[in-house]
Amino acid sequence: MQEVIDVLNEGEVVPVVAGWKAGNNDKSLSEVFSSVQVPKNGNFWQKLFAFAGPGLMVAVGYMDPGNWATDIEGGARFGYTLLSVILISNFFAIILQYLALKLGIVAEKDLAQACRDHYSPRVSFSLWVLCEVAIAACDLAEVIGAALALNLLFHIPLTWGVLITGADVLIILFFQHKGFRVLESIIAALIFVILACFGYEILASHPAWSPMLGGLIPKQEIIFNPSMLYIAIGILGATVMPHNLYLHSSIVQTRNYDRNEAGKKMAIRFATIDSTVSLLFAFFINAAILVLASATFHSSGHHEVADISVAYKLLNPLLGASIASTLFAVALLASGQNSTLTGTLAGQIVMEGFLNIRLKPWLRRLITRAVAIIPAFIVTVLYGEKGIASLLVLSQVILSMQLSFAVIPLILFTNDPEKMGGFANKRPTKVVAWAVAGIILLLNLYLLCSYVI
Repeated sequence: MQEVIDVLNEGEVVPVVAGWKAGNNDKSLSEVFSSVQVPKNGNFWQKLFAFAGPGLMVAVGYMDPGNWATDIEGGARFGYTLLSVILISNFFAIILQYLALKLGIVAEKDLAQACRDHYSPRVSFSLWVLCEVAIAACDLAEVIGAALALNLLFHIPLTWGVLITGADVLIILFFQHKGFRVLESIIAALIFVILACFGYEILASHPAWSPMLGGLIPKQEIIFNPSMLYIAIGILGATVMPHNLYLHSSIVQTRNYDRNEAGKKMAIRFATIDSTVSLLFAFFINAAILVLASATFHSSGHHEVADISVAYKLLNPLLGASIASTLFAVALLASGQNSTLTGTLAGQIVMEGFLNIRLKPWLRRLITRAVAIIPAFIVTVLYGEKGIASLLVLSQVILSMQLSFAVIPLILFTNDPEKMGGFANKRPTKVVAWAVAGIILLLNLYLLCSYVI
């Protein structure tokens, strides 16, 4: 991470080489491009506040409902042991999201636009199809999570919950029209709700602090215990959602800073701080889910809890707190709603970036939401909650298949001095990035093979 440290230093201006095709200069999310003002003469904290926001939107993907079941099962079965896996996963996320934000700031292209610029139309179209499938798969988990929370809280049938979740399209249209900063504020508020709920849950569960801290240290048994390794791979396999890389490379461009070498260097500096701090919030929430499961289920002998609904029903009697289950469901609803907001926005970025088409905003988001809602609705009608559990598993397998198709181009682009100039990755960053990509690829292949074989 020496390069990150170098970026944070106030040094001489770094030259940028424009190694992209001429004519592909459409702005990512053009309606909000450079719309958030950054004070030119402001102090450190004023500039940091101006850049704060995109990191929180990205962090949403690391605390979405798709991660909850794995964290719950890991804590219930193995106590605090797999906390180290969540910590390592978070480190991977910090590295790759840093590369995504740097691509967006330096090249002024999101990852989808960069792929369209670099690859042939056939390859670019193939990548778009794969990415759309991955976004739909990720969105399935988010829609299902929100629908399940509505069912737990208000006893709304799952099918109706799926349809209600689709209404966030109108919310995005309304609030993004009011300004991108407003949308960021809504997402930040929902993250605060999740943090507050789990803060209470952790205090109520009275975790064993010494074993919990010890769980942050990787242990050999994670590798040699097949059951533990399987869950660990599940946690790592969902570490970086493909849509987050596309999303981050776009929304960092919403800041209005000087589009020159010095301005881009400043933007990378503050965007990196924003991203890193926000992902630490995501780490706390993921860790909190596992700690809650460990302190509540593992310690009481309920080692087989792996379902969100079962966890909800057991929290109140095991913790002796009348609102524990309710707060758990509220956090799940906030998580699901937050994730659907950012997932829909990522769908817009991918469609526009790969295909270079400009549809009306309401039509873009309606198409993106329908791709996720229709399969979830059909499965809930036909198979109910049991079918939803199977659909969640399938969504994670699809994500595993797509992830490397986003990570590898991102690393290649940010390594290339012709495209990034003096901002191209230095050798230490290259080594770390390829190591992270290799580990994720191997673990995802293992996870995929385990489902197929």
